[in-house]
Amino acid sequence: DADGDGRSDGQRVLLDGLDRPHGFDFADGQLYIGEGGAIARVAVEETGPDTLKTAGPPTRIVTGIPEGENHWTRTLRVGPDGLLYLTVGSSCNVCLEKDPRRAAMLRYAKDGSGEEIYASGLRNSVGYDWRPGTSDLYATDNGRDLLGDDIPPCELNRIVRDGFYGWPFAWGANHPDPDFGAGQPARIAASIPPAHEFGAHQAPLGITFLRHPDQPADYRGAALVALHGSWNRSELSGYKVVSLHWDADGRIAQRDFLTGFLTGDDVIGRPVDVAEGPDGAIT
Repeated sequence: DADGDGRSDGQRVLLDGLDRPHGFDFADGQLYIGEGGAIARVAVEETGPDTLKTAGPPTRIVTGIPEGENHWTRTLRVGPDGLLYLTVGSSCNVCLEKDPRRAAMLRYAKDGSGEEIYASGLRNSVGYDWRPGTSDLYATDNGRDLLGDDIPPCELNRIVRDGFYGWPFAWGANHPDPDFGAGQPARIAASIPPAHEFGAHQAPLGITFLRHPDQPADYRGAALVALHGSWNRSELSGYKVVSLHWDADGRIAQRDFLTGFLTGDDVIGRPVDVAEGPDGAIT
């Protein structure tokens, strides 16, 4: 938007030939991309205001990530520690995974080395962000389907290294899953309950903490979450952007931020992500 009229000036292809690219982030003159089964990296440089070009083809610094099946998107972020974080959703609604890297958050060095399972039991954590002024990492997670309209809740989890968040043995605040919870009392007791619960099947995806100093005081440090909306409820739910507000004791309050995507059974949009621009504008 070089002319400042609030509308895009157009679009162009920066890279092509990628395998279902979804998550990306910039660091040290490099663009990192989460593909279906890989992490790609390519050098980029600015050629004008808000204009980039790449220096050659991308290099895949990580390959062999489990791909496809139910949840194929790969969200990638560069963390405050300078390491790469990647989420890999489950292959199914609810099951015992053959590859422990599914339903998990992975972490790598910037050259792709040192793969570790940073956190597990995360069925499908598409969005995550670090809370400003802290080292706290929060991730959304989509609860399983086919247990009725009102359970299980979708989740916001505070992610810690080596944390286990329940799936597929438990959901919500350590409730045993009817398919895989039997005989797993130790795993269920050890699972970390959500920091906040969203409504069942609302499908929280992108989360962004607001950082711009010109945001209204009540929104500085709040998080905006895109609720993509339900597909398996008898009454639709979600289809909006909500704000999450932390009080001094760490309690989280949820408010509607942007609505109007759902009128009765008429869906005109399904929010996926939230971005805060350099001027504080929300998109």
